[in-house]
Amino acid sequence: MSFNRKDLLGLEYLEKQEIQTIIETAKPFKSLFTRSIKKAPALVGKTVVNLFYEPSTRTRTSFEFAAKRLSADVVSIATATSSVVKGESLIDTGKTFEAMKADIIIIRHSLAGAPEILAKNLNASIINAGDGFHEHPTQGLLDLFTILDKKKKVEGLKILLVGDILHSRVAKSNIWALTKMGAKVRVAGPPTLIPKHITDLGVEVFYDLDKAIKNVDVVNILRIQMERQQENLFPSVHEYVELYQVTEDRLATAKPDVLVMHPGPMNRGIEISSQVADSSNAVINEQVTNGIAVRMAVLYLLVAARNKQGKKNGNIN
Repeated sequence: MSFNRKDLLGLEYLEKQEIQTIIETAKPFKSLFTRSIKKAPALVGKTVVNLFYEPSTRTRTSFEFAAKRLSADVVSIATATSSVVKGESLIDTGKTFEAMKADIIIIRHSLAGAPEILAKNLNASIINAGDGFHEHPTQGLLDLFTILDKKKKVEGLKILLVGDILHSRVAKSNIWALTKMGAKVRVAGPPTLIPKHITDLGVEVFYDLDKAIKNVDVVNILRIQMERQQENLFPSVHEYVELYQVTEDRLATAKPDVLVMHPGPMNRGIEISSQVADSSNAVINEQVTNGIAVRMAVLYLLVAARNKQGKKNGNIN
């Protein structure tokens, strides 16, 4: 299996085979975690830049771990203290890092399409770490990896995404990955938090969580993003809890071996009860571990593709 892309901008753009390549590449990297020395020399001499225009702990740190475990040099930029606050454009910022010989730039941005703008204007490889409400491809990949690790398959599984689908880039990336792999995807949430035409992506829509959760194999619970709720899209948190919180009683109607997932950070007591979050069905911490392996795979494959292209063009780097 091969992966020949310069960038990872979204799972919408990947073929099924490319997704499988990333997942298969991540498996040996996860086994690296059990060794006393948790590093490999695959990215020695390469420079990775974390460029985050939005707050992040899990994703940014996960990429840092991934790059360092592959022996890359890592630079993390806090845009609040950079030239961005002085009005520097996104492209100029990217070109500055490229002039410093950055090989990979990982970007999170509030505007959908920002990673694609960088990718079109830079030679460095670009990884989308979340752009607006568009996509969060490595989260979609690590969720897929976790399901495969536990269930050994995805095709035919009933997988429910519940919560704020409208504002969730995680939901979009999950939908693209899971449908391409043959899963039967359901989404559930208040009508105001379900995008119009979402059924065009091949998912089944439910507004009643009690109906949606019956007999599912996986429940992926999305965070209610209070910072994005500027339009009062549901009457109150209390009402949301009553209608859409995943509780033990609701989970009891799913498959007995149902997986409970959450991209984090969790709002305990809002979208998920503490009992469910701490249950034996929950694989939330394993998602975090798997995220490092998947991001290692993405970094490795992008560098390998660049090296392959460089050799083809007669440039050995």
